[in-house]
Amino acid sequence: MNITRENIDALNAVVKVEIAKEDYSDKIEKILVDYRKTANIPGFRKGHVPMGMVKKQYGKAVLVDEVNKLLQEGLNKYLTEEKLDVLGQPLPKVQDEINWEAENFSFEFELGLAPEFSVDLKSKKAITHYNIVAGDKMIDDQIVNIQKQYGKLISQTEIEKDSEITGTFKNEEKEIENTVTITLDKLKGAANAKKFVGAKVGDVITLKTKGLYSDDHDLMHALKVQHEDAHGLEIEVTFTVTEINKRELADLDQELFTKLFADGSVTSVSELKEKIKEDAEKQFVQQGDQKLLNDVTEYLVANTKFDLPAAFLQKWMQTAGEQQLSEDQAKDEYEKSEKSLRYQLIEGKLITDNKIQVTLEDIQGHAKNMIKAQMAQFGQMNPSEKELDDIAARVLSNQEEARKISEQIVSQRLLSIYKEKANVKVKELTYEDFVKEVYGDK
Repeated sequence: MNITRENIDALNAVVKVEIAKEDYSDKIEKILVDYRKTANIPGFRKGHVPMGMVKKQYGKAVLVDEVNKLLQEGLNKYLTEEKLDVLGQPLPKVQDEINWEAENFSFEFELGLAPEFSVDLKSKKAITHYNIVAGDKMIDDQIVNIQKQYGKLISQTEIEKDSEITGTFKNEEKEIENTVTITLDKLKGAANAKKFVGAKVGDVITLKTKGLYSDDHDLMHALKVQHEDAHGLEIEVTFTVTEINKRELADLDQELFTKLFADGSVTSVSELKEKIKEDAEKQFVQQGDQKLLNDVTEYLVANTKFDLPAAFLQKWMQTAGEQQLSEDQAKDEYEKSEKSLRYQLIEGKLITDNKIQVTLEDIQGHAKNMIKAQMAQFGQMNPSEKELDDIAARVLSNQEEARKISEQIVSQRLLSIYKEKANVKVKELTYEDFVKEVYGDK
């Protein structure tokens, strides 16, 4: 077998694979001899079929199969030995119908080559890494929520501003009938809340769904409809009041602290506030890190310049999926995925340059830490190593889960590199201010 390569340019090449008779003849002969031993052809005893007849019946199929095997094995070995960083898969060049009566065969493949480039993490303008803290208002609100959760319900005769109202939403045309408990602070606008205040058990309140809630998810829960049905829904519904209660807040005393923290770690309001602050800010670390990861990714894709073998990739995309795409469809698909492809190449370059490797031990350790954290949420604070090992083994037997964990580890290590090497400035602000600055005032 002879394999040669012609570089068309820095991003495109053609590989020619030549297969001669001596590359496959011995293998085919052996296969046909084995076929002869088992061939079941009328008029001949098993094992006594003339070789000429075996070759006539099976020869071409065996030849085609063996040549294709040699072709794939040879091409894969060549790409590995030559250390060619190819994009997509080699594309066979269209040729006239193959003459399988010939002894020697020649095949050509188009290659799309990955570009050479360097990555500069030092942006001119500093990228913000948000250190998100829990402000006093958030902590105070959380304490009130805890007091409500552990407080007592007191029955009321009529609805007040802070009542908990149980009732049934109805609309016959849309077949809506759902009983829920609501609070007026969730409703959008004072006009909607005003319709409830003063109402008594048995009263029926008519409401318009448009503008009833700010969030479609609240409307979905209230009416028990799917998201696509809730979005943009403009109908009238009735709400029949069946129960009115007021929530009496639980006292901030040792009885409540013990219910919340059975280990006795909280004995005062100030300690409770510190616990709430600590737990909230653990969650905020992940949000701040994810924002930094997203922002560095955007910077790298926008500022790391290199060309791609676009024509080759569009051609490859036509046949790469389950369904064949037209030329225009492949072009659209390429344009949609180009940004993602560019980041994959940049990420691969960073992984290579920084010698990032993920071992099986890394994946197992990460999985066990995740499992331990999940078990802690359900009160299982000290699982044994055997328990963790057994659960991790079950999780990692799913290749997709193992792949996700590996990607998470890579992301964590890249994040550490960004914090160390990129032009990053730290900005501390409360969660409310973070949401306003990053996502707009909602």
